[in-house]
Amino acid sequence: MFDKLFKRPSTIACQLEAPLASERASYLRKCAEDGAAPETLLRIARELLVVVRELDLTSGHLVTLAAVDGAAEHWAKQQKRRHRAQTLRWSQILFRQTAIAWLSYLGRLCISEPESTPQPFAPLIDAFVDDLQHERGLSTATVANYQWHVQHFFADFSARQCAFAEVRVEDVDAFLARQGAHWCRVSIASSAKALRAFFRYAERQGWCRPAIASAIESPRLFRDETLPGGPAWEDIRQLIPPPDTQQPRHIRDRAILLLFAVYALRSGEVARLRLDDIDWTHACITVVRAKQHCSQRYPLTDEAGSAIVRYLQEVRPCCGYREVFLTLRAPIRPLSAGGLYHVTCSRLHHLGVQTPHWGPHALRHACACHLLAEGLSLDAIGDHLGHHSLSSTRHYAKVDLAGLREVAEFDVGGLL
Repeated sequence: MFDKLFKRPSTIACQLEAPLASERASYLRKCAEDGAAPETLLRIARELLVVVRELDLTSGHLVTLAAVDGAAEHWAKQQKRRHRAQTLRWSQILFRQTAIAWLSYLGRLCISEPESTPQPFAPLIDAFVDDLQHERGLSTATVANYQWHVQHFFADFSARQCAFAEVRVEDVDAFLARQGAHWCRVSIASSAKALRAFFRYAERQGWCRPAIASAIESPRLFRDETLPGGPAWEDIRQLIPPPDTQQPRHIRDRAILLLFAVYALRSGEVARLRLDDIDWTHACITVVRAKQHCSQRYPLTDEAGSAIVRYLQEVRPCCGYREVFLTLRAPIRPLSAGGLYHVTCSRLHHLGVQTPHWGPHALRHACACHLLAEGLSLDAIGDHLGHHSLSSTRHYAKVDLAGLREVAEFDVGGLL
C-alpha cells in the first residue's frame, strides 16, 4: 500500500520500518475502499506515522481517550516549537481524529461509557414496544413514532416523582397542553393517538387506573387538513434532472427521483433497495414494503432503468455495499432516509416549487394524484402505492374532489 502512495524509496522504507506497518496499511486500504482521495490517503499515512511514534502501541493493550489527548497535545507542542504550526489547535485535532479512527478500526480504543441517565419508566415502555412489534405487528416506523411520544410524556411525568399507578388523565392533558405551545394540531393529535394506545395497554396490564385512554382528547382537525399534499405533476417534470446531465450528483439524483415519482416509493424503501433487487433479465424491480413487511415487484420502465444503469456505470463508487444508492464523497456509505429527504427537499427549494411538503412523500402524493387524474381506479392506485387498505387510498380521491370543488365554484362568466 505504501509504495502506491509514496515515490521515494526512503519514505516507503520509513513507513515499512515503523511499528504496526501491516495494521496501518490495512486501514489505508479500507479508507481507499471507502472512497478517500489520494491526497487524503497521503495525509492519513503521514499522520499515522506520528501516531505510532507518540503512542505506545507495541504491548497490544487498549488505548484510552485520555492517552490519545495527551499524545495529541505533546505532538502539537512539538510542532509549535519547531515553527511548523502557529497554534496547537489544528495539530491536536488532526492527530486526535486520525488516532481515534484508526484505533477504533483496530478495536484497540478504550471508551469508558458515561453513566447514562436511566430512561424514566423504561421497563413499561419496553413492554409496550414489544407488544406493538410482536402482538400488533406494526411497522418499525409506527412503533418508533409511538415510542417517541410515550418517552416524551414520561420525561414530563417523571418530574412529579410519583409512581405510575398514580397517573391521571389530567397529567396527560397538561402534557399535551404544554406541547401545544410549539407543536401544530396534527402533531398533538399524533401524540394523543400514541398515548391512547399506550394507556390501553397499561390498563390491560393493570398498571394504572381504568378509563384514562378513553378520556384522552386530541385537538380538532379540520376537514381536509391532513390530506396528502404534493407538487403539481408539471413541477415534478422540472424536478427530475434531464437524462443528458453530466453532473455525477444529478445522474444519481435522477435515478432516485424517478423511483419516488414513478413508483411512489417511500424514502425507507429506496434506502433499502439493493443491487440484488433489480432483475435486469426480466426488467423488474423488487421493493420491500416498509409497512406491510412484504415484497412487491414492479416492471422496470425504460426511463427508470436507463437512469439506474447510467448511475451504476458512471457514478456509483466501487465498494462492498450492496445498497444501490450511496454517498458520493468519502467515507462512502449507503444513503440514509434523511439523505434521500435532502435530495428531494434541496431540488424543490432550488426550483422554487410551492408545496406543503418537501420530502420524498410529496412525490408519492403527486404520483397518486396524477394516477387518479389519469383515470386509474382506487384499487389500482392502492396496489401501486402498496396500500394494505383501500381506505388509505381514498384520501387521494378527496384531494382530487377538493380541486374539482374549486373549479366548480369558479365564476366562468368572465371567460365566455
